[in-house]
Amino acid sequence: MKNISKIEIIGGGPAGLYTAILARRLLPNVTVHVTEKNDEGATFGFGVVFSNNALEFLKLGDPETHQLLRPLMESWEDITLNLPSGSVTLDGIGFTAISRLKLIEVLRDRAVNLGVTIRFNTTLKSLDELEADIVIGADGLHSLMRRTLKTKFKPKIEYFNNHFAWFGANIPFDTLTQTFIDTARGALNAHHYRFSPTLSTFIVECDGQTFKSFGFDKMDENKSAATCTELFKKSLQGTELITNNSTWRQFPKLWCESWVDGRNVLIGDAAHTSHFSIGSGTRLAMEDAIALVHALKDNDDIDEALKVYEDHRQPIASKIVDAANTSALWYEKFAEKMQLEPMDFAYDYLTRSGRMTDERLHRIAPRFAKNYKSFKMNATDLLN
Repeated sequence: MKNISKIEIIGGGPAGLYTAILARRLLPNVTVHVTEKNDEGATFGFGVVFSNNALEFLKLGDPETHQLLRPLMESWEDITLNLPSGSVTLDGIGFTAISRLKLIEVLRDRAVNLGVTIRFNTTLKSLDELEADIVIGADGLHSLMRRTLKTKFKPKIEYFNNHFAWFGANIPFDTLTQTFIDTARGALNAHHYRFSPTLSTFIVECDGQTFKSFGFDKMDENKSAATCTELFKKSLQGTELITNNSTWRQFPKLWCESWVDGRNVLIGDAAHTSHFSIGSGTRLAMEDAIALVHALKDNDDIDEALKVYEDHRQPIASKIVDAANTSALWYEKFAEKMQLEPMDFAYDYLTRSGRMTDERLHRIAPRFAKNYKSFKMNATDLLN
């Protein structure tokens, strides 16, 4: 790319910082600036999770970044489903997690070492404040760029029915675990996994009726944490949930029809969201960054490069987003599904996104597939 000298990136999260890193590596003559509204070191949430397969994209995108991050990650090979009627272990479905703050710190330091300029605690009021050959909107769900150019990007946003709150826990869970509980006020689910040797993410989810029945809509985050600590005390083993902007919310289903307008381009959550139940949001954003910077490197014309990025990434992201949306809808019915036998529940869980065929299940989770086949055969024998 010969006719580009400066890139401005809005947003200093994983998407924006990884874009900056790749731009400096692959376009070394280009000046890269990042503008972040929060203070340096400020972040929300706890852990970020990747599937083991997804880690390959990090290695391919920037081996040095992968090398810096890998020792800081926690990994496991199984998923555990806890139900009132029993527990099931799902083998072969490996995940890796890292502290969101640690991820951002590593990406920030690498970006700065490569010559990226980062402005923290800076809130842009208009895109006119930025002068560059390309402006990249990596500023998430509340993107200034998307809001400013909404008639061009044509976003569609809806919200799923379930409510969730993102907590942390001072206990390292052995696996990525789903704990489903039933109470007189309704059913709740906790998604929990460790992201450091001592800490875990703990996301509590329930439907709207249960949310109101418990009065979560009238609680502050400390009261919510205390209530959920009591509800999930068996899993938490005497520890208490911790908060970090742990407000209850409904997950947004966002998709932009277009990701490019002139020299303005969206990536990550600014362009599309992916429900947390399949753990692909950060991965998608960083893969957007890879596709965008490679398109800029491989095409001399900026407009053509941005068109290549959009044409290449939209179909790929759409498949994963569709699977995430289907998964999210499954969670809206989990209270009903808790009536299933644990093995049937586990099979329903594994096939919830529509991407898991029986053939694929036998390949990646052979132990569960074998046990489930035996379970179904025994059930048939009992009926006969």
